[in-house]
Order: sequence, then C-alpha cells, then structure tokens
Amino acid sequence: MSTAQFEELVEDFEFLEDWEDRYRHVIDQGKAMEALPEALCVPATKVDGCASQVWLHAEMKDGRLHFDGASDAMIVSGLIAVLRTLYNGLTPAEVMAVDARAQLGRLGLNEHLSAQRSNGLRAMIERVRETAAREV
Repeated sequence: MSTAQFEELVEDFEFLEDWEDRYRHVIDQGKAMEALPEALCVPATKVDGCASQVWLHAEMKDGRLHFDGASDAMIVSGLIAVLRTLYNGLTPAEVMAVDARAQLGRLGLNEHLSAQRSNGLRAMIERVRETAAREV
C-alpha cells in the first residue's frame, strides 16, 4: 500500500543510479516543503529519538491523515518529505497497513542511512502510526 505520490518518488529514484544523487534528491524534497509554522514547533509535536530536532504536526481532514514537519537537518527534512509522500492522504486504517520498512527499502534508504538517522526515521514513522491508531 502506498500513495500515487510515493510511486512517483520510487520512479524518480529508479532513474538515479548512485546514492549521492538519491541523497541530494531527498534533500531537495525537504527544501520543497512549506515551512512548518514556528507556533507548531512545540514540545507536543517534537519527535523524541531523533539526533536532530524534529517536529511533526498531524491532523485528520475528511477522515484522512495529513501531516507536516520540520527539522534543523536538511536530510531529515527530506526524510519528512518522503514520509509525507508515503502517508499523506491515507485513512488511519491504510496508514496502519503500510509496511514502511519495505516501502522505504524500495528507495534504498534502509542501507544508506546512519544508525542515528535510521533510529530517527523509525521514531517519525512511529509518531505517524500513533496518530493514525488514535483515529482507527
């Protein structure tokens, strides 16, 4: 289960042969996101377990999850953008059905992130899943 946007991202990654190009593409995805308003960068939206500062703000619109985020690290902002393409617009039940590890593996992220970044990514995924679980 993945969104059409995520499938487009997978296709983009298939054209990028080396990891440095993929890494830059992830960073570019983060740069393209709208900034999270500072008023939403509060302890309640902060994600623990990340080496960088990370905030995720999720809300339900018409029964579907939508979230935005911010980080003080460019690559982490890009990872937030990737997660948004994976999850935004799904129902809570669909969010819970996503195998994020497998989907992100399609991008080659699993083997190219440092242990700290991988831990942070897992923490962000868990936050999204927790939000969805409250709505199921």
